[in-house]
Amino acid sequence: MKIAMITGVAGGIGGACAELFVKNGYAVVGMDVAEPKIAPESDFTFVRGDLSSARDRDLFLSETIRIHGKVDVLLNVAGVAPRVRRDILEMTEESYDFVLGVNTKGTFFLTQAVANEMIRSHCGDAIVNVSSMSAYTSSTSRGEYCVSKAGVSMITALFADRLAEYGIAVNEVRPGIIMTGMTETVKEKYDRLIDGGLLPVRRWGKPEDVAAAMLALADGSLPYVTGQSVDVDGGFHIRRL
Repeated sequence: MKIAMITGVAGGIGGACAELFVKNGYAVVGMDVAEPKIAPESDFTFVRGDLSSARDRDLFLSETIRIHGKVDVLLNVAGVAPRVRRDILEMTEESYDFVLGVNTKGTFFLTQAVANEMIRSHCGDAIVNVSSMSAYTSSTSRGEYCVSKAGVSMITALFADRLAEYGIAVNEVRPGIIMTGMTETVKEKYDRLIDGGLLPVRRWGKPEDVAAAMLALADGSLPYVTGQSVDVDGGFHIRRL
């Protein structure tokens, strides 16, 4: 059985990934700061933890190895937005450190730890990161989030380069406007933009849309792909006149 570690499993995308991977025969070990809504009878183990904490990252990996003895797949899904949206001229260092501590620093060092375990055990197949359309799209009221996700894209490139010799594919998914808890506060704004033609595919994205792409990048369906960004955004990235 393949073993997948997934962060952010209490969120919409992380939860959808956990459920989809279990349905496809994986045993999943998930981490989040909050309890996830995953069927208790499924092949799922929850480890409570904060991705920004080195101790919690170590616990997440050590529990996975204790229970299953290996890691085949890592999905870096966990991410946070600023607690308060502020113009970049007013952004605080506290907000910057909070967002990058989870989204970028936490993702980097968990990937580093899991990659070393995959190399040691000769079991690693794939690492898939969740970046965002914000990695390349300016949003001056949440600049720390944009910077953090641009960092995730470089983390993807770096580890794809470094781990290719071990047969470990590293790719990322860039979600667009996805219906999750993170977007609830701006739903009316995005409803108007989508209705006005912002997206070629005129609907909100669903967590399941992102999870499907994550599975395709993790399960060996694309064996000659690494360092790639897959936009799951209803066509937002297309430049149109």
